[in-house]
Amino acid sequence: MLDWSTLALFSVACLALTATPGPDMLLIASRSATQGKGSGFATLAGIQAGTYCHALAAAFGLSQLFLAVPPAYDAVRYAGAAYLLFLAWKAFRSPGTSLATTTGLPRYSIVTAFRQGLLTNLLNPKMALFVLALFPQFVRPEAGSVGLQIMLLATVLNAIGLAVNGAVILTASRLRHALSGHDRPSRWPQYFLGTVFGGLAAKLAFDSGH
Repeated sequence: MLDWSTLALFSVACLALTATPGPDMLLIASRSATQGKGSGFATLAGIQAGTYCHALAAAFGLSQLFLAVPPAYDAVRYAGAAYLLFLAWKAFRSPGTSLATTTGLPRYSIVTAFRQGLLTNLLNPKMALFVLALFPQFVRPEAGSVGLQIMLLATVLNAIGLAVNGAVILTASRLRHALSGHDRPSRWPQYFLGTVFGGLAAKLAFDSGH
């Protein structure tokens, strides 16, 4: 199975992803601020279920691909490095983001909040590309089942996401008035995310080993 150093490096990438405000975090924050932490956690649960769906799709596809065409591992790795460079470029060039919440939203049931979180994640092509680009970089075919390794990585991603977004949910549900007036964007999350993605891409591009 994966060693601790690999999991630690993967955790850094996951922290950079989950700590940067994006569509998922904005959805979670707005649901929590306007409808309470129950709706926020239901939305987060849907998003994380979607992450497992992306991971399962990647696991089945990559398992078959690696078995049928061993050189495909390096092809996917190089493609992933190129995509991570693209993500870094996009992060550095993107404008600042804010965590302003939306007012006047209709009240949704817990089931509806879960379903919306799930669909938001499943219908986000960037999430699918991120899983396909990042996860293979940390998979070691000689370490055992590729599918189990990918599901372990998905669990690590979801655990970090629960910690980060759990804090967002609790904060937004208690400080809705402060969040609704917090509109000035900041660029530091983009710089942080771009630096992490750029560093990972450089490491992967010059690392020929599996």
